[in-house]
Amino acid sequence: GNNELPTAVNITWSSINFKTILQWQPKPSGYFYTVEIHGRTSDVKRKCILTSDTECDVTDALRDVKETYTAHILSVEPAKMDNFEEPPFAVSEKFTPYSQTVIGKPEIKDYSQKGSKLNVVFKDPLTPYMFPNGSFLSIEDIFQHDLEYKLYYWKDQSSGKKDVTTKSHNFEVSVDSGKNYCFFVQGIIPSRRENRNGQESRVLCTSVGRNILDEYGTEVFIILAVIAVAVITLAIVLPVVLCKRKKAKKARAVREKELLNGV
Repeated sequence: GNNELPTAVNITWSSINFKTILQWQPKPSGYFYTVEIHGRTSDVKRKCILTSDTECDVTDALRDVKETYTAHILSVEPAKMDNFEEPPFAVSEKFTPYSQTVIGKPEIKDYSQKGSKLNVVFKDPLTPYMFPNGSFLSIEDIFQHDLEYKLYYWKDQSSGKKDVTTKSHNFEVSVDSGKNYCFFVQGIIPSRRENRNGQESRVLCTSVGRNILDEYGTEVFIILAVIAVAVITLAIVLPVVLCKRKKAKKARAVREKELLNGV
């Protein structure tokens, strides 16, 4: 009967920027899985009905991000779907998107270093949820004042990091004029006990005061040297060639004149 079917094990929630995937084991053989999402105050929602996969995108079923959910993963035999017996199922751990989703990487839109000021402008990650007009909600739209961002910055080729925090979308920090700096940005939810720190943006570095060799290496120097030698050689050789051609032309004209006079 149904009770002999294997039930799901190793059930995990994986959530970044509120896109949430439920995963489990084992791969089914001779039966299927159906996922039910249970909230404390919301109606049961069914996802991935009769699937042979071992993962399910449940993002749409978790729109109330402050609700706490559990997932029931039912093991179902299609031949016995009409039975009134409840199929065997496994229950996941509780999951609250607002406190457990991971904050994704911010996107660096622009940066500059002028004199002793480093300016960095960045953009929030987007979520899968939409406003009524069809545009996507950002992380900030959901977390609002609970969200802040931290800029970590350091002198290029140095290990000593400094950091500064903001609730806006740009940083302006004082740096040593003429020195290059590297940096990254990270979202933070200070009120959380776990998953406080989000994913780090890519690391970028300024190029103030760098000469062309620092920027591109010795390859450019070699190429420039070859071009310079070619130009100098051409400047020397070309007049010589032109002079020889001129002399040869003149000598030919003299010979032709002599031949004509002889005739």
